[in-house]
Amino acid sequence: MTEDKTKTIVIESQLKEAYLDYSMSVIVGRALPDIRDGLKPVHRRILYSMWDIGLRHNKPFVKSARIVGECFKYHPHGDAALYESLVRMVQDFSLRYPLVAGHGNFGAIDGFPAAAFRYTEAKLNKLSEELLSDIDKDTVDFIPNFDGSLKEPVVLPSKIPNILVNGSSGIAVGMATNIPPHNINEICDAINYYIDNKECSVNELLTFVKGPDFPTGGQIFGSGGIKSSYLSGKGKLIVLAKTHVENDNIVVTEIPYMVNKSMLIEGIADLVRDKRIIGISDIRDESDRSGIRIVIEIKKGANPEVLLNQLYSLSSLQTTFGVNMLALVHNEPRILNLKNLIEEFVAHRKEVITRRTKFDLHKSGERAHVLEGIKIAILNIDSVVQGIKNSENPELARAFLVNAFTLSEMQAKEILEMKLQRLTSLETKKIDEEHASLLKLIQELKDILGDESKIYEIIKNDTKEIKERYGDERRTEIIEGEEKIILDEDLINETNVVITVSQSGYIKQVPLGAYKSQLRGGTGIRAANVKEADVIEQLFVTSNLSQLLFFTNKGKVHWLKAYLVPEAGRYAQGTHLVNLLRLNKDEKVNTILPIKSFDENLQLLFATKKGVLKKTSLNEFDSPRQGGILAIKLRDNDEVVDVKPCGSGIQFILGSKNGRAVKFLESNVREMGRSAAGVRGMKLIDDELIGMEVALNDSYLLTVTENGRGKRTIIEKYRLINRGGKGVLNLKVTEKTGKVVGIKAVKNNDEVMCITENGQIIRLNVDNIPAIGRHTQGVRLVRLKEDDKVANVTRVEKNIE
Repeated sequence: MTEDKTKTIVIESQLKEAYLDYSMSVIVGRALPDIRDGLKPVHRRILYSMWDIGLRHNKPFVKSARIVGECFKYHPHGDAALYESLVRMVQDFSLRYPLVAGHGNFGAIDGFPAAAFRYTEAKLNKLSEELLSDIDKDTVDFIPNFDGSLKEPVVLPSKIPNILVNGSSGIAVGMATNIPPHNINEICDAINYYIDNKECSVNELLTFVKGPDFPTGGQIFGSGGIKSSYLSGKGKLIVLAKTHVENDNIVVTEIPYMVNKSMLIEGIADLVRDKRIIGISDIRDESDRSGIRIVIEIKKGANPEVLLNQLYSLSSLQTTFGVNMLALVHNEPRILNLKNLIEEFVAHRKEVITRRTKFDLHKSGERAHVLEGIKIAILNIDSVVQGIKNSENPELARAFLVNAFTLSEMQAKEILEMKLQRLTSLETKKIDEEHASLLKLIQELKDILGDESKIYEIIKNDTKEIKERYGDERRTEIIEGEEKIILDEDLINETNVVITVSQSGYIKQVPLGAYKSQLRGGTGIRAANVKEADVIEQLFVTSNLSQLLFFTNKGKVHWLKAYLVPEAGRYAQGTHLVNLLRLNKDEKVNTILPIKSFDENLQLLFATKKGVLKKTSLNEFDSPRQGGILAIKLRDNDEVVDVKPCGSGIQFILGSKNGRAVKFLESNVREMGRSAAGVRGMKLIDDELIGMEVALNDSYLLTVTENGRGKRTIIEKYRLINRGGKGVLNLKVTEKTGKVVGIKAVKNNDEVMCITENGQIIRLNVDNIPAIGRHTQGVRLVRLKEDDKVANVTRVEKNIE
């Protein structure tokens, strides 16, 4: 019998092992920079290839295609990826200190791509030669390339702290790095301070490193993000474009790092077209070789300061730079703070200088040894010449010199290869001087190796030299202030506006004066052009300085200032809410509440379609978040119907689709937190809640049905009962009236607006609507066209108008 040697392999284990191997390959060999030279393998190989073929800064340019071809010997990947990496090292808007000098079209900040590599030329920048300096002195390890035919450096000697001055970005498997660039003067000063004070804190280093210094300039808003980034290695920076007002127009001269200028201009144009920003008449790009200049023309009467703040809020003139200082330390990914980065760079330079010193010591020792042999030969020149002359071959001559004058094989070989001109007195003097100089150098090198402080002194001198050669002024300005831009509402004139929202989610603001009062029974004017099967769901009048709270069908609340709602004409459709709020795919706004201020003594009362009530303090909603927050916990596919401000002793009335009503006291609903589900407010059987109103005894309850009928009933006729009951009859629902679509608490001389599904609107004085009992069907309020129904009713507040 043959033995079965088949090995069982669990597929989960195999997949896990293979994926981990792949992950580490991407992390180490592609996506993350080495802490020592701040380079990824592709960039390191490009620079070494250029060094290898002699493309120094003072040599002629060569075609980029040649460089890409040379790099294939070390980096066997696609030529497009190689050339893209080369291009980025040329671009002065991508790197703070470009490492490669380019000749030709290497792309632009507008997003235009570089020309093909057969058209462009490149060579090393002088700065990049500092990265490669002393690489031929055994300062770094070399490993075989992918096919073992050549050797490539594991890391570059790197006199400059490239990881900090140029930064790095990359996405690996399960991790990413985003290190911002810095000013070389500040980093060099911090390095030298660290060498003298190795126990220093990050805060001490921050006296030298003010913050990132982006190649495109711009402004960093607030120092809090900078400090937290340097302390922990992670943080967020708010980066703003640099602007000024010129002839009442906004002029942009610097833009945030990695922002595409063309897309920035296009984005601002989209905001103007969608009427999210009102007051801009034109945008011109006047940029040239001298720098960026984007002119944003302002309409007459518009405030440029307000518009600028809106642009910061809504466009790429303000971006967030997420700092994540992740790099490879001994081939392991680590998140490092500012001190760690400087620490590791200094440790690398110490190793490089130590290895360079040992290399120089070895070479100097060998040369001194050879010169000593030559001096012996010169002193015994006659015997040397005679002995060599009598030797039958070079091997015997070498053996003669070794035995006769106690020389080494190296010394004997050098003597045999020595030219006769070295025997002149002038040459002899040069040999003596060279030998003495070497002995002095050897002693100095030994002193360096024997004294760590001398190595650190060399690092400091090298760093000072780098600062003197390549240092420049900071480009990015740091503005002290809060960590967010707040629109200056004092610069906005307060006006009253009508805000409408359609069922499909289109919102707009229209000046209140666009609507005029009509007698009941009229056909009304159109409030909006709506799509087929769309309806206007909400309409209210408010101040343009109000904070709008958007309550959604999912029980969440979103925030938006009223003046940020795009203004549109009476017949315009408006802007979709998804362009203003961060709504989920299945999330729809169904209630909007304008708030002047967040009063801690005021509560909000929620009413849902299934008759649930919940009371929550208003100050729990005073911290806006871009994605919204939970306002009420909904159950069984329930939806929020209405939200009202609620104070002590206030009575409310609920109305249902089938014409029932419940009048109750707010104290019957206890206060709960934002995430609570609430309590029963009205018992519903095959019915839905359609509204909730404040019940004042001197007011009327206006009830409107879908067939355009309505009535007023004095609220005193509704008896006060406990929440949770079926309620009393409010309106007799028949086929003639249709279902109830809305209830509103009104007083004499109040005005209301009725909106139909097809977008017709009529503004009515409630005094023209009869005040009748609860058990009636009401009178005609709106003359409807065929296949049209009333969709909603809203009240025009006298104190706002």
